[in-house]
Amino acid sequence: MKAIVVTDQAAGTAGMTLAERPEPPAAINDVIVEVHASGYVPTELEWPSTWTDRADRDRAPSIPGHELAGVVTALGYGTTGLAVGQRVFGLTDWHRDGTLAEYVAVEARNLAPLPGDVDFTVGASLPISGLTAWQGLFDLGRLRGGQTVLAHGAAGAVGTMVTQLAREAGAYVIGTGRAADRQQALDFGAQEFVDLGNDVLEDVGGVDLVFDVIGGDIQKRSAALIRPGGILISVVGPVEARPADGLAIDFVVEADRTQLTELAQRIRDGRLRTNIGTLATLDDAVATFNSTERTKGKTIIRVRS
Repeated sequence: MKAIVVTDQAAGTAGMTLAERPEPPAAINDVIVEVHASGYVPTELEWPSTWTDRADRDRAPSIPGHELAGVVTALGYGTTGLAVGQRVFGLTDWHRDGTLAEYVAVEARNLAPLPGDVDFTVGASLPISGLTAWQGLFDLGRLRGGQTVLAHGAAGAVGTMVTQLAREAGAYVIGTGRAADRQQALDFGAQEFVDLGNDVLEDVGGVDLVFDVIGGDIQKRSAALIRPGGILISVVGPVEARPADGLAIDFVVEADRTQLTELAQRIRDGRLRTNIGTLATLDDAVATFNSTERTKGKTIIRVRS
């Protein structure tokens, strides 16, 4: 099968190649999915799990990509809940070969059915961004209607999901980003926008929840804005600054079939839109990942047309 392969961590995206790889076997509780579309996160090549397994053993050459939408072609021993021929989408294990390939082996529990009226490219753009927003806002952030959310990176793939889900839950959303991001953030539902290059972040006043995808100085300044009992949610590693009277939580997103199903239903009924910034074919993926052009939104690789 054709797949994007990485072998040299120091080379970054410049070390990516399109190569022939063996089709993966289906282990116990796995399914094999014929990948139609794959999502890619630009920081993946910096993740230790891209290069080593859970026992810290080298696993290169490895295949990046952890989001997918496609069709089940085979079931491993003991696999239940899915069927051959079924359309699915979901999130693969961080320590296994990923979805920038024609086929991938995935634990069945990490996948959800993809409704027939949801395009594969949309399905592949949902898992990381949608689950990250859902788990940060609701499982960890305990968001309630009437609260105020400060959503950093509000024009990005995660930020636009945070904004839409928070608005649906009845929150007031203040988005942040660069000046050029203002209109996109507002289009996805932010009620205010802070230009981090020109506006004063502290002028937003107190907030109940900060959803941080930036870290560093912005995170430290944001912690001081959190009202008593509020929560700082970070997806960029351990929190460097904590609210004076609140919680600070960092987390790594997990696959969840029920939540994936909820996200897909919102796509179907128009309550949620994905934010696809770049769409390319598998043959063009290496060039796409090495492009210097700045785009906002999710990068999706269409593996099959």
